[in-house]
Amino acid sequence: MSLSDKRCVPCKGDVPALTRDEIQPLLQQVEGWELAEQANRIRRKFTFPDFRTALTFVNHVGELAEEMGHHPEISFGWGHASVEIWTHKIGGLHENDFVLAARIDTLPET
Repeated sequence: MSLSDKRCVPCKGDVPALTRDEIQPLLQQVEGWELAEQANRIRRKFTFPDFRTALTFVNHVGELAEEMGHHPEISFGWGHASVEIWTHKIGGLHENDFVLAARIDTLPET
């Protein structure tokens, strides 16, 4: 099953964060996403033709995040947006983070 077909599962914080070795196969499935130097977050920058499209994208990410119960950091401005994802309760990365990234990549603006 591809990551974009999965759903986030609630994380109660009682699991360890993924190691670099566990992250690599997941990262390969989400094109354009970069691993933070500390291997505790993934991020991607998106570009758009104008402010309205960037805003629409951010709103879609927000709706998706609410639906999945997994909330990224989002910043945006005229023609760009950045999304950063990690699992707050474990202070690092979980498969859920890659599921959300893959689902973001299916949004109509990407």
